[in-house]
Amino acid sequence: MPIEIVCKIKFAEEDAKPKEKEAGDEQSLLGAARGAAAPRDLATFASTSTLHGLGRACGPGPHGLRRTLWALALLTSLAAFLYQAAGLARGYLTRPHLVAMDPAAPAPVAGFPAVTLCNINRFRDSLGSLSAQLLVALPEDVYTRYGKCYTFNADPQSSLPSRAGGMGSGLEIMLDIQQEEYLPIWRETNETSFEAGIRVQIHSQEEPPYIHQLGFGVSPGFQTFVSCQEQRLTYLPQPWGNCRAESGLREPELQGYSAYSVSACRLRCEKEAVLQRCHCRMVHMPGNETICPPNIYIECADHTLDSLGGGTEGPCFCPTPCNLTRYGKEISMVRIPNRGSARYLARKYNRNETYIRENFLVLDVFFEALTSEAMEQRAAYGLSALLGDLGGQMGLFIGASILTLLEILDYIYEVSWDRLKRVWRRPKTPLRTSTGGISTLGLQELKEQSPCPSRGCAEGGGASGLLPNHHHPPGPRGGLFEDFAC
Repeated sequence: MPIEIVCKIKFAEEDAKPKEKEAGDEQSLLGAARGAAAPRDLATFASTSTLHGLGRACGPGPHGLRRTLWALALLTSLAAFLYQAAGLARGYLTRPHLVAMDPAAPAPVAGFPAVTLCNINRFRDSLGSLSAQLLVALPEDVYTRYGKCYTFNADPQSSLPSRAGGMGSGLEIMLDIQQEEYLPIWRETNETSFEAGIRVQIHSQEEPPYIHQLGFGVSPGFQTFVSCQEQRLTYLPQPWGNCRAESGLREPELQGYSAYSVSACRLRCEKEAVLQRCHCRMVHMPGNETICPPNIYIECADHTLDSLGGGTEGPCFCPTPCNLTRYGKEISMVRIPNRGSARYLARKYNRNETYIRENFLVLDVFFEALTSEAMEQRAAYGLSALLGDLGGQMGLFIGASILTLLEILDYIYEVSWDRLKRVWRRPKTPLRTSTGGISTLGLQELKEQSPCPSRGCAEGGGASGLLPNHHHPPGPRGGLFEDFAC
């Protein structure tokens, strides 16, 4: 069996002060070791957490049926909250939006829109060759796929104002379409037109006319009334919408156009397609490239434009600008001329009444009222709404808040950091322990310290090496050691 030898040491009075000093050093070391407070256990954290039900489910106390029921209630509420939170997150990620329409107050003056007019007959039969008609179109005027057209109020720097609404306060014009100048039809093609009349497009000054797709028809023999209303549209960019946000410098990004618009983008796509296939451009396309000659003008250019797709991918994708102005319209018409006016117009223009009915038309474009509609696309479910709903669900099911989540994260950090410190700074087990004046030495330690640990030593030498020397050192009695006993 192991043997322990207990030694009791008493210090002299002269060593009282050093003893106090050593005791102070021991206390400072213990204080330093105890400076880092131990992390709270789960029961202590649960009893002080603001998360509802956690203290009753995991707090201090005996385990029993009541605590089990509280734990089940806590887990059920947590599962219900996570289910509701997942649904809210899915709804937010769909990026829903809505359109809000706000009527603006009446204004004393409103800017009148640009009105583009094109005869459906693209070329005049009296000019003979198509080459001569293309040469006529060479000057830099406002042109479309219908040939040479006319745009009223086209300059954005000096646009005409409208000071009143209703008929008679806008553009009123009488036109002669001259059906005798229409080209004869020898065969049917994609560009063959059987109509008689004009095409009209009402647009803003910053937008080029795209009349072959966006225009509406006006027939001869009628007076057409077009009641307009300005609409200012605001769309959302990604991720809520698909509009094209303006650049920071607001510089034109389309060659030949002062501002971006869907019409300008489509014309650019058409120009690139025609240049790639025909190595020329049509007369209404901006640029310095050569205008397509008459022999390939229709066969090449028009067929290329007809086959040009308008998909949402590829180089011809034209996103809607985030801010644009368009004009809603209502169209009505009446027949002209009546019997009395037919005779008057026949005498005035030296035409017969049949010619007047087949070629004359009147177009009246006006504002319904000097008001505008603002249609704005808004996010229906934003980040603030998501956070509010999540906070409501957290309060309903688990009674938590942002600070509660911070408490949990702080506790996890505290426990994790304490375990890491224990792994990195694992203390070594001391060979000796000393408590006050009592020193305990194990037999194995004494054997290791003995100069003759084996049995080959003399019995006296072994005894003298095994036990400490208790002889008093030279000097007066009562010096360093007052009493020493083993």
